[in-house]
Amino acid sequence: MIQLKNISRAFGEKTVLKQINSDIRPGYIYGLLGKNGEGKTTLLKLICGLIFPDGGTCLVNGEEPRNRSLSVLSSIYLLPEEPYFPSVKVKTYINMYASFYKSFDKEICYRSLKAFEVSPESELKSLSLGQRKKAAIALAFGTNTPILLLDEPTNGLDIPSKSIFRQLLASIMNDKRTVIISTHQVRDLESLIDAVIILDKQNIVLNENLSDISKKLSFRKIMNDETPIYRQPSPLGTIGIIENTTNEETPVDLELLFNAVISKQEEIIAILTNNR
Repeated sequence: MIQLKNISRAFGEKTVLKQINSDIRPGYIYGLLGKNGEGKTTLLKLICGLIFPDGGTCLVNGEEPRNRSLSVLSSIYLLPEEPYFPSVKVKTYINMYASFYKSFDKEICYRSLKAFEVSPESELKSLSLGQRKKAAIALAFGTNTPILLLDEPTNGLDIPSKSIFRQLLASIMNDKRTVIISTHQVRDLESLIDAVIILDKQNIVLNENLSDISKKLSFRKIMNDETPIYRQPSPLGTIGIIENTTNEETPVDLELLFNAVISKQEEIIAILTNNR
């Protein structure tokens, strides 16, 4: 489990995260959402110990990542939005990192490369940006770590490759693994995500399982005589969010949810937490 206790972080005079408290549990693929500059990447780096909090404590299975223990470092892999690519073959690139992870699974890694149609013999420098990103994703999946942090993983991928990415990630997921995906491309990943974390105004304002959200909120086309909590126009008419009073669950529209939480935060949170 990842536990965030009163976490704060600033860069110079700019506060990015302020007094964050939240638990992130295994067995879920979390979508980490927030506007630009809200601290999504900062939060991922705090969790894996690349940067340290100014205040508060981050615990990964009871240990602080800032202490750089082997047990924590070998249990987390962060795929940054723009990975570093050395001037080597794909297979050499993979071997450079594989030895650091006792959980590394060569079969998963090379199966991913094959699915993405990336040859292990290719020189990274000769590949397109999208192909290099696929190699980086294959390595991330191959590390087979209990905690996998992905920062904008679908950026640079074409439409077929995004579908392959979803299939591969679903195939390696289990109830002991925690995956956090920071993304602006919610439509790319909506079918994968089990829970959502929303950052706004330097804090986590929502950390909820999607199945729990769908029990309390309905996402659908709004009729003329209805007063939704949040609405927005679409090519099919007005869509929005209303309180679920019929026990008929609808799929959670993550883009709609995000926009609603940002603009109608108190009302949405009150319904989800039953504090009205």
